[in-house]
Amino acid sequence: MLTYLVYGMVYLGSALMVYNIISYSRFARRIVRMEKWDQHAKLEIYIPIILLVMFLFGYLAVGLFGKPDVIISGILFGGSIFVFIVFLLLRHITTRIQQSERLEAELMAAEASSNAKSAFLSTMSHEMRSPMNAIIGLDNLALHEPGITPQMRGYLEKIDASARHLLDLINDVLDMNRIETGHLTLKNERFSLRDTLMLVNSIIESQCREKGLDYISNAAMNIGDTYLGDAMKLRQVLINILGNAVKFTDAGGFVAFSVGKNEQGALVFTMKDNGVGMSAEFLPQIFNVFSQEDASSTNAYGGTGLGMPLTKRLVEIMGGEITVESEKGKGSMFTVTLPLEAVEDEPAQPASQQQPGDGPKQEEALPSMEGRRALVVEDMEINAEIVMDLLDMEGMSAEHAENGQIAVDMFSAHEAGYYDVILMDLRMPVMNGLTAARSIRALDRPDAKTVPIIALTANAFEEDVQQSLEAGMNHHLPKPADPDMLYATIRKYLLKK
Repeated sequence: MLTYLVYGMVYLGSALMVYNIISYSRFARRIVRMEKWDQHAKLEIYIPIILLVMFLFGYLAVGLFGKPDVIISGILFGGSIFVFIVFLLLRHITTRIQQSERLEAELMAAEASSNAKSAFLSTMSHEMRSPMNAIIGLDNLALHEPGITPQMRGYLEKIDASARHLLDLINDVLDMNRIETGHLTLKNERFSLRDTLMLVNSIIESQCREKGLDYISNAAMNIGDTYLGDAMKLRQVLINILGNAVKFTDAGGFVAFSVGKNEQGALVFTMKDNGVGMSAEFLPQIFNVFSQEDASSTNAYGGTGLGMPLTKRLVEIMGGEITVESEKGKGSMFTVTLPLEAVEDEPAQPASQQQPGDGPKQEEALPSMEGRRALVVEDMEINAEIVMDLLDMEGMSAEHAENGQIAVDMFSAHEAGYYDVILMDLRMPVMNGLTAARSIRALDRPDAKTVPIIALTANAFEEDVQQSLEAGMNHHLPKPADPDMLYATIRKYLLKK
């Protein structure tokens, strides 16, 4: 019985070694065919086969001509098992490496595709915004022409509404795509909450006035002013919600906006209206993409169905939360809570003084644009004319530079303080806006470092904003130029001069 066991282990070990040789030969051929394998090193991968064959001959010699005992047969059988286990581990490691390389290649391909998609969207954004700037700008100028008939005014207002609806759709689709692809980044820099609220109130108060709504705005005395965060994204969130409140509230109603702090020190923005409201059944769906309560409201009020989902995601990215209460026919109330870090507290103001965030009163306190002078740097003649006409409507004179080099030359040729503000396009021939801004800031004259330079461009992505600021510009406004935003931004920097 012991003899059978001894020879059984010897011949089983031999059979297992044959399997090892065949399996390793196939494995070696697969390795050699890999693109990354050095074809001059084929011998290295085949040397183990020679060794395994020699072991096999040794097994057979022991079994046929030797007198193996339990110890020798156990060593031979264990050796075959050891080689088999080592081969399995080697094959497993190689498979994991191949999987890792495949995943890395897929990731690189996905990143390349994502970068190409982002570049395409950036180009398309610029190309779509440029004609939209002309359409909205010229329509706005036409609406301010004296003596137009009521019928013509109605046509122009419909053109404006349709163009802005298309612009909202472009903006929302681009922003949502950047969130989904992970390309949306948040800045974490010092900003003035007072300035942010001032711009928001200026825009919403104007919209309410045009529609015949009461606009109520107030801010608590303890909110402070300087915070760390992304002022542009905060402004986008507030304008999205307040703009919806204006849109879905009929003439004679009101829109209310208040800012305070909760017990944890987070900022709490509350936006309320007495508009059409929403049913309890629809509320859980309000933050779903392309969600609209009914087709009739879409036709009557417009909207892309992306504004609220985009707003919610922006709030969540900023580490906050958004809630909504609404009742059909009675209005809605949105509450946004953001844990922004305050870096500077301002002393409380007397009750009789104006509070940060008060809309109409703050607008009255802003400086006049009358008699001021702007340099409009824009390579497209029609866009330059639109901006200059918009400035002229507020009593501000403007001069035009066709590219960045001409702008630098014009700025250098005039005495210090000649220009009160520079509106700078980014994409231009000869010299682009970024280079022009750096060149102006580098000039050896007192106003070169202080003159407000505002980017006014169809390049509207976050990286475009960052590039503008890094080039020395003070602010970044996307085209089409919203007149209220343009005026409010210019007045803000005139106030600081």
